[in-house]
Amino acid sequence: MEFQKELDARGLNCPLPILKAKKALAEMTSGEILRVTATDPGSVRDFQAFARQTGNELVGHSENNKEFTFFMKRK
Repeated sequence: MEFQKELDARGLNCPLPILKAKKALAEMTSGEILRVTATDPGSVRDFQAFARQTGNELVGHSENNKEFTFFMKRK
């Protein structure tokens, strides 16, 4: 998936991946995609809740080798 900004949150535990994603999204314009890579297993649930609460869209996520990749679309 094409993205405009990337955030490496590997090694960070809740709530840091979400907080860093929130900060990164605030610097982006509407419709742009942020790619986040995280290793915290709780981040799957966290990013789903974050999308519901903020209106930013979780357009995709995957897991590979205990690394989670999320694509968030700025509202």
